[in-house]
Amino acid sequence: MAAVFFLTLACAQAAPGHQAYEAQLPPDLATAPDLCALLPCKDVFPGAASFSPRKGQPPYVEAYGPATAGAKPALLGFVMLSTDITDTPAYSGKPVVTLIGMDTAGRYVGVKVLKHSEPILLLGIPETALIKFNDQYLGKSVKDQIEVGPSRPDENVLGVDAISGATVTVVAQNQVMQLSGSAVARQVGIIEPTVRERARWQETGRRYRWSELQALGAVQQLRVRPEQVGLAPSAEPFIELWFGDLNHPDLGRSLLGDSGYASLRSRLHDGEQAFFIVRSAGTESFKGSGFVRGGIYDRVQVKQGADAFTFRDLDAINLYGLEAEGAPAYTESVIFIIRSPSFSAAYPWKLAFLGNRVDQATGHRSFAVFESKFWLPDALLQGGRPRVVEPDAPWLRIWKSQALKIALFSALLVGVAVVYALRERLTRRSTHKNKWPVNAFKYSAWALSIVFVGFGLMAQPSITQVLTWFHSLLFQWTWSLFLTDPFIFVFWIFIIVTVFLFGRGLFCGWMCPFGSLSEAIFKIARKLGLKRWQKPVPQALHDRLKWLKYAIFFGLLAVSMFDMGRAEMLAEVEPFKTTFLVGVFNRAWPYGLFVAALLGLSIFIERPYCKYLCPLGASLAMPSTFRWFGLKRKQDCNSCKACAVGCGAQAIDAAGRIDHRECLHCLDCMVLYTDQKGCPPLAKERKRRERDGLLITPIGRDGYFIPIDAVPAISPKAAQGPDPRMPTDPANPYAERGASTAWQVLVLEIRDHLWPWSREGWKSQRALQVAGISLAVAASLAWLLAAQGKLSSAAIIGWWFGWSVYEVLIRMSGRRYVKDGPWWQARYRVAGWMDMLSYVGFKNLLIGAALFLALKSLGWLPA
Repeated sequence: MAAVFFLTLACAQAAPGHQAYEAQLPPDLATAPDLCALLPCKDVFPGAASFSPRKGQPPYVEAYGPATAGAKPALLGFVMLSTDITDTPAYSGKPVVTLIGMDTAGRYVGVKVLKHSEPILLLGIPETALIKFNDQYLGKSVKDQIEVGPSRPDENVLGVDAISGATVTVVAQNQVMQLSGSAVARQVGIIEPTVRERARWQETGRRYRWSELQALGAVQQLRVRPEQVGLAPSAEPFIELWFGDLNHPDLGRSLLGDSGYASLRSRLHDGEQAFFIVRSAGTESFKGSGFVRGGIYDRVQVKQGADAFTFRDLDAINLYGLEAEGAPAYTESVIFIIRSPSFSAAYPWKLAFLGNRVDQATGHRSFAVFESKFWLPDALLQGGRPRVVEPDAPWLRIWKSQALKIALFSALLVGVAVVYALRERLTRRSTHKNKWPVNAFKYSAWALSIVFVGFGLMAQPSITQVLTWFHSLLFQWTWSLFLTDPFIFVFWIFIIVTVFLFGRGLFCGWMCPFGSLSEAIFKIARKLGLKRWQKPVPQALHDRLKWLKYAIFFGLLAVSMFDMGRAEMLAEVEPFKTTFLVGVFNRAWPYGLFVAALLGLSIFIERPYCKYLCPLGASLAMPSTFRWFGLKRKQDCNSCKACAVGCGAQAIDAAGRIDHRECLHCLDCMVLYTDQKGCPPLAKERKRRERDGLLITPIGRDGYFIPIDAVPAISPKAAQGPDPRMPTDPANPYAERGASTAWQVLVLEIRDHLWPWSREGWKSQRALQVAGISLAVAASLAWLLAAQGKLSSAAIIGWWFGWSVYEVLIRMSGRRYVKDGPWWQARYRVAGWMDMLSYVGFKNLLIGAALFLALKSLGWLPA
């Protein structure tokens, strides 16, 4: 309740300051000629008295000084709208709409964020942080090489300070600033055009068919689907273009014929280059509305390196036909001439189709660019293609600049994983009274995770990343989005691998910065004499409270499907941002009070947040159900309570079984497992051997002394109890169905994954079975409607979620078992509710994601 109170209060305080979050922009912003009648251009160009209409391609606005009698007002500089130039997405997957002012020398004079969709800037990181970040560009030039991070004078790199916790956002914003500024600066002559060596042709006199030109790469396709611009899916593309080079004699004659090529060459001056475009499908024109108004082809551009080339009517020649055999039919065609000496046909270039993407929910239009690359083949150029050094992607520059820290962090993660994989060697050297062989490594991992990982690298994983990955998997996966923060990316590789190998406990118990801080406080408080007040939560209450974190996780997941911004706000139930990313003293008091309450409670209760509130831990606990390797148990553990009494995570039940979803891998039970004096069954057997003068043999892998006589190692009472080596009672479903070979088991297992109904369930829950068949038909129909473009992504997710809930119920009434341990082994056990929920949720997520990606790739699923 305290967390909810603090969260509600914080949300109320934070909301008013976020005026640009999902702000409403004028509906005709992308097309209105008078940009500054719609936007506050004077905010980004102080001192300007008037502004021109949009000019150029990409568009910009000229800013003028005060008018004087008998003279034209002086040109002071330029104003540009970022989304007229680039649609670079930020962390939310949407661009940060930015208005930028630049003087005639190319210096930035003003920056204003008009709209963003960054949930991370809703709470904890105010919009003022983004304003301060943008202010760093004032006075800097578009000619400067600006990167997020420290300056590197030896490489002529100017650094700008990042926003802690919003790395992806500021890296994207840096791209927006530089791409927008340089695009206009090149257009108006502030940045000189690049000089490229002219192409030298390797002629053979060969005539190519269309199919041969395609195979050679001498013609390329640019295809835009309707759903890419926010329209309803259709088998017909929004536009389909073919384009190619007309400068090489063999290509020009193949495409235009001898007379056509000769005519083209007669119209070109020295240094001018030509290429063709034809529209072979789609109803959209590539000429664009600007062509009608002012003779500008505002839908197409050619990009070569950092240069962009646009075309007017004087740069276009009619294309009356393609002579290459097998050329496609087309409804629109043109030959464009590039007159700039900076263009060279020998170097790679891109054809860009510039369009508007329509938001179906709001009707708002935003800039979108679609590109297709072209580069003449080696064989057509004397000496082959020139060597081209492409600039590194922003994420790659970050990795290079942080190489040492990334290497140290990766080495730390690998070292911890290796030590944990060899944990039995450490636990055998430890005893209940001397755990230092284990604790030396564990405490070192805690210290490094708190100081180096948490406060140093600020690499604290969060539930918001889980939600972002989930959405990306279903809607649009962008590698650069995740690679921009290398420490979080590497950390998640470690988490995913170790969760499926060992369960969530290695991350949560050893490497989570906040979890380590909470545990360290508990241990230090014990050393300071507060042990008498450190009491575990009563087991019955603990068994109820532990489900709270799962409720929080599923609640956040459900909210995120409808409103990712709201889910990010609710994710403030995590104290990570306040503790490591922003800092307690940089946030409103409710956040600091919430963190103080959790850490203060950690003095008396071991890891209270980790056990009861953490949605990240809950999300990792579900796949932990299927970890390959667990902690060891022996049969006598079902009657001995020694491990359960000392388990800080309270993850061992009355039958001695370990719940690997709750286990935090403190390894205390593994120390007892081989401790001859601490483990009651071993102590009893040791005393018997000492009394009878028998040899004290080593402890075997089963946790017992290697036998020397016929006396059974397992007590009769323990032998009659449940087997604690399995999380639940073992099951053998396929043997009961008569499967005797591995292939029969495999076939039955695949069928069970896809078909949840059973004879047992039909006998006991017939009404539920019938209802499920109806629901399965409805869910299948929903996927078919989605495949026809008649059902949205949100509707499909709703149907799939409903089916998953039903599948849990139907499996629990019949096929109530899951696999335990490595997936290639045939170990099955009876499933509890959380086991089945984890299994069905994980399985259906993979199936649903595969279907989503298939429908998306075919262009059948609307947004």
